[in-house]
Amino acid sequence: MTAGDLHARARWARRGDIGLRVIAAVPLGYATASLWAMALARILPGERTEATVTATLIALALCAVAAMWAFAARSGWRALWTLGVAAGIAAAIAWVSIDATGRL
Repeated sequence: MTAGDLHARARWARRGDIGLRVIAAVPLGYATASLWAMALARILPGERTEATVTATLIALALCAVAAMWAFAARSGWRALWTLGVAAGIAAAIAWVSIDATGRL
């Protein structure tokens, strides 16, 4: 293998890592923030409308933090994994609260 081949491989690996980070930042970050908005709206105290507005504002900040995390993580795979776990936790909280109360 020549030095040019290794350089081309490294370039494609870097592009793939950036692609994973973009996927983690945009669609997965939005999905994570949406799931946390849903979960927080169900568990925050107060009236439904106030809890929903508060949860939405928190989720807006979370979406920005998720995008920053996606590009600050050690690798694109770590960004995907971390945001996936955060989304899974929020989905579990929402699922349990819906199951416990019986209402959406």
